[in-house]
Amino acid sequence: MNAQENINYNRIAAAIDYIKNNFKTQPNLDEVAQKVHLSPFHFQRLFSEWAGTSPKKFLQYISVEHAKKLLKENQATLFETAFETGLSGTSRLHDLFINIEGMTPAEYKNGGKNLAINYSFAESPFGNLLVASTGKGICYMAFYEDEPAAFSALQMHFPNARFSQKLDLIQQNALFIFQNDWSKLHQIKLHLKGTDFQLKVWETLLKIPMGQVTTYGSIANAIAHPTASRAVGTAIGSNPVAFLIPCHRVIQSTGLFGGYRWGNTRKTAMIGWEGVNTD
Repeated sequence: MNAQENINYNRIAAAIDYIKNNFKTQPNLDEVAQKVHLSPFHFQRLFSEWAGTSPKKFLQYISVEHAKKLLKENQATLFETAFETGLSGTSRLHDLFINIEGMTPAEYKNGGKNLAINYSFAESPFGNLLVASTGKGICYMAFYEDEPAAFSALQMHFPNARFSQKLDLIQQNALFIFQNDWSKLHQIKLHLKGTDFQLKVWETLLKIPMGQVTTYGSIANAIAHPTASRAVGTAIGSNPVAFLIPCHRVIQSTGLFGGYRWGNTRKTAMIGWEGVNTD
């Protein structure tokens, strides 16, 4: 690390500490940038490069983790949680949870009891699929061999949700991808729940262009955790949405394709299929 990189690292480390210690005041971009003696524009760019996310999103991650602890462990009310997290009211708490957790604070507090999930069974070039969606987007997609076992796995992922076997428009838009219809890619919405680290890894996977591959180490570097290749592999292995979150595009640094939750043969076939269809 050269002298300038060391300075940048120390500035971003200081900014992260400042946000962690002062999140209850919900500091804005200008305030944090001033603390590390940078212009807001330069700070925004530098922070995103080093932390793998924007200052605003990082503040949201810190805030929502504190709010989740209050809701689950302290059984705080929504008003109390909003106040203790430094938010102006329950509407901002609601927006925060929708943006980061993909569910409302109330849904999180009761374990997704009010979450309504539609699911259907479909065919793809790589085998049978179970695809599930909420009103906000695709929340689960998995290849399967046994239909009842596939549904049981979905139930385990959302133990308190209400399920309806129904093919909806959200699922249809997602399934178009297997028909080489890339025109509807922008219509595919995802509704994900996971840890901050998992969400950061999955968000990075979504940036891998179709028909290309990357390595676990490259993903770790992209999220500013260069020594966390093993943790990245674990997060990739827990990806709940097959193909749409393209964990199959991640290979070993040696060039070997490596393992895949839904089978190595399927991973090889998907990489080959994408390569042919994007030439």
